[in-house]
Amino acid sequence: MENEKADPQDAAVAEELKGVPKEFLDQGTDGEDDLSEALAALRGDLEAAKQEVLYAKAETQNVRRRMEKDVSDARAYAATGFARDILSVADNLVRAIDSIPPEMHDDPRLKALVTGIEATHREVEKVFAQHGISRIAAKGLPLDPNQHQAMLEIPTDEAEPGTVVQEMQSGWMIRDRLLRPAMVGVAKKPD
Repeated sequence: MENEKADPQDAAVAEELKGVPKEFLDQGTDGEDDLSEALAALRGDLEAAKQEVLYAKAETQNVRRRMEKDVSDARAYAATGFARDILSVADNLVRAIDSIPPEMHDDPRLKALVTGIEATHREVEKVFAQHGISRIAAKGLPLDPNQHQAMLEIPTDEAEPGTVVQEMQSGWMIRDRLLRPAMVGVAKKPD
């Protein structure tokens, strides 16, 4: 067997190993263990990096959704402060209309004034409707603490206790949010 020729594959491996430092070649199986440990550590790092990327993508998507909602809310409720301020003007228009006696509606000298005040009130209500501002129903309904503010109790047999029987100031909503609660009188059983 001494005359056996060297395997050409062994010669190719030996040629490839010429550039490898001797300390790596002498390590034997320990070097293979070190390489597999290093490879396992790299795979673990890769998985951790993949998870971090997924979490970052999810967080970015959540932030984007929150920002879109904030922008949408800002558009929908931008007029809230102004609407709250202009409600007193609408209240005064209603008071002006209510204070005009019926016989003055037909008086030719005041007819234009009455018509103008009524037209202004209709225009204000139209603009409110265009911006999602609506009046809260109150009279005859049960007290809703989310929309009504009870100012007094009125003893009466004409309505169930807890029912709104008087509206002192109208309440308003802007879309689905309370703009101003209705100030109301609530029925109670007489003593």
